[in-house]
Amino acid sequence: MDLEIAGKTALVTGASKGIGLAVAKGLAAEGCNLHLTSRTEADLENAKGIITQAYGVSVTTHAMDLSAPGNAASLAAAVGEIDILINNAGAIPGGDIGTIDEATWREAWDLKVFGYINMTRLFLAAMTARGHGVIVNVVGLAGERPAANYVAGSAGNASLMALSRAIGSTSMDQGVRVLAVNPGPVETDRITTLMKARAEAELGDADRWRELTGNWPMGRAAKPEECADLVIFAASARATYISGVVLTIDGGIGARG
Repeated sequence: MDLEIAGKTALVTGASKGIGLAVAKGLAAEGCNLHLTSRTEADLENAKGIITQAYGVSVTTHAMDLSAPGNAASLAAAVGEIDILINNAGAIPGGDIGTIDEATWREAWDLKVFGYINMTRLFLAAMTARGHGVIVNVVGLAGERPAANYVAGSAGNASLMALSRAIGSTSMDQGVRVLAVNPGPVETDRITTLMKARAEAELGDADRWRELTGNWPMGRAAKPEECADLVIFAASARATYISGVVLTIDGGIGARG
């Protein structure tokens, strides 16, 4: 299936590893030119080398912290016109209301929640002025299934789901699509760290963390590439009537009792 995005320009945040890197690779395989951003320049340069060697597309990297005031605007100025924005940067730590203090909560939300908000505000305005564009927010299943031991992430993800639905409900009137993708567990460095901590707490051995995935679909987390495929389709011309919704990729976990 031709996704009809060859020659388009996409910006992917949190692009140096995990889902973001898988999305960047998938977009490049479809012929998209890329702008990639994350906090760590060395990781970005490694990603750039892999992608340019494999796909021969143009890749420009931007090492910056999108939680810092003004950096989203600086990135938008440096990038210029894009056709696709994938908001993916940010990981909110686990913990309950008594564990996550205000400083930790605000720091996490500055990157993921307000980072997505600021990026959406900036690029939506530019896309609306041109009459076309797509914004896909990679959010997370906790917004649908809030958990007391992941309270900051649950609340943040629910907020970003609402943001995507609210803006995407009317943005198509100006030719722009906005939507969200909610991954369930995905085998990234972050989920491995979280599961090891849980295994240490529950089983007394961090190395036994895979024992805790036995009740997940297929007994495992999703692969980053499986999530990326949905994100890329959502951003493509094959999804031109999809906006203001949240697409969930969790193997059915969210529907289980």
